[in-house]
This record gives sequence, C-alpha cells and structure tokens, in this order.
Amino acid sequence: MRNTIALQALFFALLVSRICAQTQAPEDKATFTIQTRFVITPVTVTNHNDTVVKDLTPKDFRLRDNDDLQQVTEDVALYPISLVVVVQASSGVEKMLTAVQKAGSAIQAQILGDDGEAAVLQFDSRITTLTDFTADPDDLSTALKKLKAGNSTSRLNDAASKGIELLRKRPGSRRKVLLLISEAADNSSNLKPREVLSAAELANVVIYSINISRFMAMRKLPPPATRSVLDNRPPGAVYFPAGNVETPTIQSQHEMGNWMPLVKDVYDAAKGLAVANPLKIYTTYTGGRQYDYTTQKDFELAVFQLAEELHSQYLLTYRPTNPDEAGYHTIVVDVLRPDLKIRTRNGYYWAGKNNH
Repeated sequence: MRNTIALQALFFALLVSRICAQTQAPEDKATFTIQTRFVITPVTVTNHNDTVVKDLTPKDFRLRDNDDLQQVTEDVALYPISLVVVVQASSGVEKMLTAVQKAGSAIQAQILGDDGEAAVLQFDSRITTLTDFTADPDDLSTALKKLKAGNSTSRLNDAASKGIELLRKRPGSRRKVLLLISEAADNSSNLKPREVLSAAELANVVIYSINISRFMAMRKLPPPATRSVLDNRPPGAVYFPAGNVETPTIQSQHEMGNWMPLVKDVYDAAKGLAVANPLKIYTTYTGGRQYDYTTQKDFELAVFQLAEELHSQYLLTYRPTNPDEAGYHTIVVDVLRPDLKIRTRNGYYWAGKNNH
C-alpha cells in the first residue's frame, strides 16, 4: 500500500511538473528572445560633375538616426541584388518596348552580376508577371521579349506596389531595387502614391525610374507648322498647380544632401488624389534616381549608369542607439568633404524593441 501511494505521489508530482513547464514555456521563450537590429543604408555620393565618388571611408560620413549620432561602418560584404523591372505596356509604346526587349543581357551583366536575380512585370489596366525571380540570363531575356503593348490604361501605382510586394518577400540579406519604366502618370490605380511610398519604406526598397514621358510627348507633337513655341522659362519661374512637387523641394534635395527642409511638402503632396509626377516622388523619397528616355541610346545609358551607381554605393551599417523609439526613424547623412552631394533614403519604420 505504501509503495502504491508513493508511486501515485511521484506520478502526480511529475504530472504537475510537466504542466508547469508547458505553461511557462511561452513566457520563458519571450523572456530570452533577443533580437539585434542592424540598419543598412545605401549612400550614393557624386561631385559637381555628377560623377560617382568612390574613394570615401566611414570616417567621411556622419549619420544621424532620429537626430542621434550613430557609429557606422561600411559593410564590405557583397549584398546580392534583387531587382524587379516594372514596364508600362500601354498602347502606343511599341518603339519603347523594343529597346527594353533587348536589354536582358545588359541588365544581367551590368546590374545583377553573378549573384543577382530579377523579376519582370508589365502593366496597362492589367498587371502581369512575365517571370518571377530568376538568376538565369536566358529566363530574363525571354521574359522581356514577351513585352507587348495593350490598352491605353496606366496603373502605375498599383504596379509599383506589386513589385514592392515581391521584393518584400526576399531575404533581408539582399538589396531590394525596383526599376519603373513608365510615363510619369497614373490614370486608374486603386492605390495612392503615399501608400506606395509607405510600402517601399517598410520593405527597404530603393526605387529607380526610366521616365518615357518625353518619348511619348515627342510622338504626340503636331507638325512643325502648327507646333507651339516652347516655354524656355526656368523651373523656378513656372507656376505649378497644387500637388505638383517639381520645385523647389526637389532642388533643395540636390543641393543639401538627403536633408530636405520641405520634405513634408513632398509627403503631403503624395497624399493627394492626383500627383503630377509620381516617378519623381518615388525616386526622391527612397533615395533612387530618375532617368529620361527618348531613344534606345538613352535606355542603354540609363542601364549603365544605374549599374555604376548600385555597384559604387557605400553601404553604411549601424545598430541604432535608440531601439525603443517605435515608429518612423529619419536618417540624415552628411559627407565631410566639401562640394559633394549625397543621395540616400530618408528613413525606415521600426516597431520598437519591445514589440518584437
């Protein structure tokens, strides 16, 4: 009888111990889970000739995160590139599409390299995936050759959002780049530019664009005899209606690094129902760059310059000293050498140390 009671007591003790262990497991897991957050900030530096400067070191930079000075290193590890190419395929762009269709080998060799990958989307009123991410040059070339002009609708914002969503799912160890080849206009998207910007910032996506608006405008010009006189006024002398952010905000960024005194105006304009140039907003706000397209040579030059920039950027890496500050963190980068200009993203979203 005593042995039976002892065995029952032992069994009961083991059962209680197991239940307690199961009950405490989630709490223990939460207690000992520690996450270290590093922020990687690509920075492009150019001189007065707009030539990329390549001989700087981390000591030449000062980086502030929410006004707190950070200790930065330049990460020498090669971060492979994940690129999404989003191409407008509306009616009337056949000649432009011909140039893009031939660009597969150049994009692979100059931008992606051995470890890069790319996906291709086309859009009019529809958004079509021509290829998911691939590292195979033949797959990329085949996808681009499938580009075909469709209807007259342009869902630029929605297509950009789709590209960002694809990039968001890629590993954090990859550099995420979106290339928009499109007119600087949108006429039927469900999403507004501010929503696209927020998605890009959350996913750490840098947006570049090749603006085909001039190419399209040249095709629509009337014969020379009836053509209007060109307006040669400087940008600062031209009135822009509400929602257009061409100047002076854009000029201030080029003159003052990535610190923009009027950056709030850009962001407020992006909330509007119509934005005159969403491409400019996307590239400016994420630290990218806009290129213009009128001929195939322009396209080839844009691919070359984009490749040069991506492979000449300084990847400034730091662990924020303010991890408890949830919300949007502004990034301000200064370069200590005179007469140099910088381009980088303006910030990132952080849920806060206690929310992870």
